[in-house]
Amino acid sequence: MNAITRTEADDLLQAPLALLQRRFAQRIVSLPSGAQVALRECGVAGDGPSVVLLHGISSGAASWLHAALLAGEQARVMAWDAPGYGASTALAGDAPTDADYAARLHELLQALGISRCVLVGHSLGALMACAYARGLGASRVARVVLISPAGGYGAAAQTAARARVRSERREALHTLGVKGLAERIPHRLLSPAADAAARAWVQWNSARLQPAGYLQAVELLCSSDLARSQGLAMPVEVHCGDADEVTPPAACRRWADLYDATFALIEGAGHASPIEQPEAVARLITRAAQQAKGDPQHG
Repeated sequence: MNAITRTEADDLLQAPLALLQRRFAQRIVSLPSGAQVALRECGVAGDGPSVVLLHGISSGAASWLHAALLAGEQARVMAWDAPGYGASTALAGDAPTDADYAARLHELLQALGISRCVLVGHSLGALMACAYARGLGASRVARVVLISPAGGYGAAAQTAARARVRSERREALHTLGVKGLAERIPHRLLSPAADAAARAWVQWNSARLQPAGYLQAVELLCSSDLARSQGLAMPVEVHCGDADEVTPPAACRRWADLYDATFALIEGAGHASPIEQPEAVARLITRAAQQAKGDPQHG
């Protein structure tokens, strides 16, 4: 995967940035707690549940741009910048838990008047999605879609791995800074076949990380365990890029088995499938929203 120059990246970013501003623009939602959430939204409200998109650790709401616009042709779709990302207020403390992220999500959905939603979690967003669906959102979430879910390192058997991941992530941020992390992230998140436009978009999204929010998210990754949320009351499905090296297909299939969930590969995609294969991701989101219309209410 060849690196792209700054000039090439600037040229490749003109079209998506213009589209972002025109059709998936950011707005700020002020919450009763005094916090704020940066939100992007598209599509039209219908008789089905809204679709709520939760991004991964090295990304942000804008990363969903193309997949969201396509899914928005048939549903109301929104994506947040997680707490501590973009203009969203960070959570309290240095090491917030998945329950803290779930509480902020709950406050947002209440403020937006969303009583039923399909929750889509990509990578680290899967930990937030499942924490919400098993707790505060148990009666609000109609369906959970996990895309390349991060399993977390919170299990007792993961002590050594947890310490290693925490140390490596912190050291990389300290040594490289956000800019350095963003420059190398496309090689990790995309398949070797990814085009220059996808690489530029992954890098642009990663370059917007806020160090403090990123370090809180590292603690979330280290303290959470996706296995804690097995047995959710609503249908769950798991998807994974067939070339994903971060959360490989075999690992994602194990999560699907644990959740008694359906499992499917996204062809021609690495970890950042919403960017690399937005059409395929939009199709699975749209299908989940349509299926949720017929799902029985629970709670």
